Amino acid sequence: MTQTTSASAATTTQSRSLPARIFGVLISPRATYADVAARPRWFGIFLTVFLISATAATALLMTEVGRNAVLDQQLAARPNMPQAQIDQMEKFAPYFVYLAPVFQLLGLSIGGLVISGIAFAVFNAMLGGDATFKQVFAIVAHSGVVLAAMSLFTTPLAYARETLSGTTNLAVFLPFLDETSFAAKFLGSIDLIVIWWMLSLAIGLGVLYRKRTGPIAITMFVCYAAIAVVIAAVKVASTGV
Repeated sequence: MTQTTSASAATTTQSRSLPARIFGVLISPRATYADVAARPRWFGIFLTVFLISATAATALLMTEVGRNAVLDQQLAARPNMPQAQIDQMEKFAPYFVYLAPVFQLLGLSIGGLVISGIAFAVFNAMLGGDATFKQVFAIVAHSGVVLAAMSLFTTPLAYARETLSGTTNLAVFLPFLDETSFAAKFLGSIDLIVIWWMLSLAIGLGVLYRKRTGPIAITMFVCYAAIAVVIAAVKVASTGV
C-alpha cells in the first residue's frame, strides 16, 4: 500500500540526522515532519526525549527543594490526606529520585502508544487515511521534543520558585483570581507547553495525512479545554467551594 506521504516529499527532502530532526521540530516543524513521515524512525528520538526528561526530573528530585515541591503537589491534590499517610510520604520522599526515570519511561512509552493509537484510529479508520502505525508513532515521538526541550526551562524555574505548580499555565497571567474559584482552577489546568506540543503534533499529523493543520489543532484544543473543565470542576468540588 502506498504510504500517506506523497512521493515528492520522500524524494525531494534529504534524510535528516537525529540532531537535525531534534532542532527541526522546534524551528522548522513542517519540513522536519515531512522527513519523519517519509522515513519513520522513532527509536533515536524516543531515547533522546526520555534521557532529557528523565535527567531534568532526576536533577530536581536530587534536591530537597524538588522533593518538597513534589510533596506539596501531592498534598494539594489530596487536601484531606490523613496525617499517617503524610508521614509515610515524607519518609518515602528520598526515594522519589530513583522512581523518576521509571515514571518518565512509562509515561512516554504508554502515552505515546495511546496517542498514536487514537490518531491512527481517527485518521485511518474514520477519515480514510492510509498511513502506517509506525509513521504515526514516529510523528508522536518527534513531537515529544517540545516537552523535553521545555523541561530544560521549567525544571530550573520550578527549583527557583520551589513549586511544580503555576509555572507555565494560563493562571499565571491572572494572579488576581481567587485560587479556589472555578476560573482559576480551569486556567491552571491549561498549560502553554501542552498547547505548543499539541500544535506541533497537529502539524506533524497534518503533514503525514496531507490535511490542514488548523482543524486538527482546533479539535485537539477543544478536547483539551473539555478535559480542563472536568478537572477544574472536580477540584472545586473537592475543596467544597
